[in-house]
Amino acid sequence: MLKQGLELKQQQKLSPLQIQTIKLIELPVQELEQRIRKELEENPVLDEDISSDKEEDEAPREVSLSEYKDDDPIPSYRLRADNYSKDERPQYSTFSVKESFTQSLQEQLGYRSLTDHQYAVASFLIGSLDDDGYLRRSIDSVVDDLSFRANVETTEEEVLEMLKVIQEFEPAGVGARDLRECLLLQIKFCKKTPAVQNAVKILTNYFNDFTSKHYQKIMTRMNISEDELKAAIAKILKLNPSPGGQIDDSYTDQAQQIVPDFVLEYKDGELHLSMPRFSVPELRVNRKYADLLMEAANTSEREKKEAAAFVKKKLDSAKWFVEAIKQRHNTLSSTMQAIVDYQREYFIDGDEANLKPMVLKDIAEKTGFDISTISRVVNSKYIETHFGIYSLKYFFSEGLENQEGEEVSTRELKKALLECVDGENKRKPLTDDELVEVMTQKGYKVARRTIAKYRDQLGIPKARLRKEL
Repeated sequence: MLKQGLELKQQQKLSPLQIQTIKLIELPVQELEQRIRKELEENPVLDEDISSDKEEDEAPREVSLSEYKDDDPIPSYRLRADNYSKDERPQYSTFSVKESFTQSLQEQLGYRSLTDHQYAVASFLIGSLDDDGYLRRSIDSVVDDLSFRANVETTEEEVLEMLKVIQEFEPAGVGARDLRECLLLQIKFCKKTPAVQNAVKILTNYFNDFTSKHYQKIMTRMNISEDELKAAIAKILKLNPSPGGQIDDSYTDQAQQIVPDFVLEYKDGELHLSMPRFSVPELRVNRKYADLLMEAANTSEREKKEAAAFVKKKLDSAKWFVEAIKQRHNTLSSTMQAIVDYQREYFIDGDEANLKPMVLKDIAEKTGFDISTISRVVNSKYIETHFGIYSLKYFFSEGLENQEGEEVSTRELKKALLECVDGENKRKPLTDDELVEVMTQKGYKVARRTIAKYRDQLGIPKARLRKEL
């Protein structure tokens, strides 16, 4: 039996202004400037606040919506949060390492005497290489892709043949399918000295022992001395494990200069926080749009009403955008000031020992913002200090107690751990258990599993892999 009834539910919906603000808070200053420029281009109502040499009668003027007597219900676009174009983050790099690397190899391919079919296969292979110069796809998958994507029928034998051609190109090592092959491709061009010959044997027959630093096993099996092993390893370490990275490209992501969102200066014992390159465009309406609004205010003609509704929509969008920019500025400023206040001792001299344990919740409580808002502020933002430029994420870390029961940041613990490893005897590196003992002597109360976790986070290998001859 069907029953009908009424049910009341509370459901909170974000306003267009809130949605716009959330989007803008996430953007670092570079992308914010791009976003402002995009909005200025797409919304004819929005003008930049710049001095103008126009005549008075040509200058844009402010318009109040109260002049527009709108007797119609609220238009549907006011009730939706999707009246913006997709706010995709711009890509700053016009070119990438991949493109320059590919162009270099394609140019070398042009000097080879190949049939059109062979050239097509080789060219496709070049396009399949990773940015570091490796081919990390199986040969049979390349054969399949050539058939389905490029309409080129080939065989695994022919693909391997063309791969060998590419592996003769510069930089040496390009086209390798793993690190071992990459190093062997490079070392074959070296002068055949005893050290190089031993290096070839190590890479060919004892690669796993070499990467695991089982040096004694290698010396025994190859019947060589420690000095001979050292000479061979020295040759291997001079090889480039990432040949694709040799191609310079001024348009790489790595070459992009970090533009700090905040600048912190220390003057006369005081910390001064600022947000450089920040500007809020003033909202102005061009005269032609103002006239359209005024003309439509006292008429019921459908066409003019629709035109006025369009202008009103753009005007609302512009006001929301400018207000969102202001709210973004206030939110970022308040959050960064709270971080500076919380970590004041650290920001005075940059000593990591003064960096207190701090999580997102700590700053959320100081500012009154949600943790999600603090997370958006911290993401992809940088601050310039008198001791360097840092990501805001750098200042957040959990804490542990030391022997005196005082809470210290994990960053301080990691720094102490790194000092322990740097000062160890490399011929007999400290195990994790031994590191626990050394850290305890330094006054830090840490468990073995904590040492292992921090060691992994710092990229420090196990004791056996840190061993040197």
